[in-house]
Amino acid sequence: MSNRRIPVQQHEEVEQREEEELQEDEKESGGVSAEDMEQRARKQRIEDMCSEMRSTHKFPSMTRSFNQIPNNELGHFIVDDKHQIIYCYVPKVACTKWKSVMIILSQSQISPLTGKPYTAPKEIPRDIIHNRISHLTFDKFIHIYGSQSRSQMKTKLQTYTKFLFVRDPFVRLISAFRDKLGKPDQYFYMRFGSKILRHYGHVSSLPNIAEEAFAAGFKPTFQQFITYLLDPKRKEVLNEHWLQAYRLCHPCQVKYDFIGQHETFNTDAKQLLKLLKVDKWLHLPSAYPNLTEISWVRDWFNQIPIEAQRKLYKMYELDFKLFGYPKPDGIADE
Repeated sequence: MSNRRIPVQQHEEVEQREEEELQEDEKESGGVSAEDMEQRARKQRIEDMCSEMRSTHKFPSMTRSFNQIPNNELGHFIVDDKHQIIYCYVPKVACTKWKSVMIILSQSQISPLTGKPYTAPKEIPRDIIHNRISHLTFDKFIHIYGSQSRSQMKTKLQTYTKFLFVRDPFVRLISAFRDKLGKPDQYFYMRFGSKILRHYGHVSSLPNIAEEAFAAGFKPTFQQFITYLLDPKRKEVLNEHWLQAYRLCHPCQVKYDFIGQHETFNTDAKQLLKLLKVDKWLHLPSAYPNLTEISWVRDWFNQIPIEAQRKLYKMYELDFKLFGYPKPDGIADE
């Protein structure tokens, strides 16, 4: 399997020709599609926000160079050398679907049923999809390329098609809570749920088994979860399921070619597959039913004091602004 890369200069010439062809097509078709206009707006918003932060120096982590980003902050960049694609995944934003796509494209995993690489997302077991061994990620480059790891990353970032999907930050928090703490997930119960119950629910004695705890009525509330997030004494770093998207995917250091939104998943997925030139043979199922809706924010946050809501907004403010999500209703300007 060849991993031949297009030289940067040649890639730029190809991009220029494609842009010229796109402009010609736009002239012939009478304009740009609404989807393309939306993509341009999303990318321009990020560019404007990053430029503003560079000039004000308010957020140093956003204005550092790519080389200054620690290796342990690059584990969400999944690379497919075969099709020259990089996907930065944000948990609770359809990442199961897109991770399965990356497995299919890279042909990195073999189906035990056929003895051949997987060809459809629904065929791949979840434990394979979410196993880090299944994916080539930037944080593994140091073990593959050694001292050349950063130059390899930068070359691929310049020449590969890069995409991510984002979601309303508060809706993502609700979804993460429901999935990881609102039901008896043994790992999340032991790692987070039991601690939240002890520290913020003042429960002194708890079962060690999640199923037993939930059956006995011991399960974290959403308010306790928010209190945990906002606790200034919390020493551990945020889990990836509720870590800010900008801290996972570094949009001021990486210029993305496509920015999808969970709220327009079906339209965006169709557009992205076409951009990746795999739409003729690769198809994704439509977005799952019963998704956590933006309209739920008001109901879920009714129990959260307004001051805590404001603090939480400040905590996720960059995700709201970078990705174009409106300030939640009920949070008055300070």
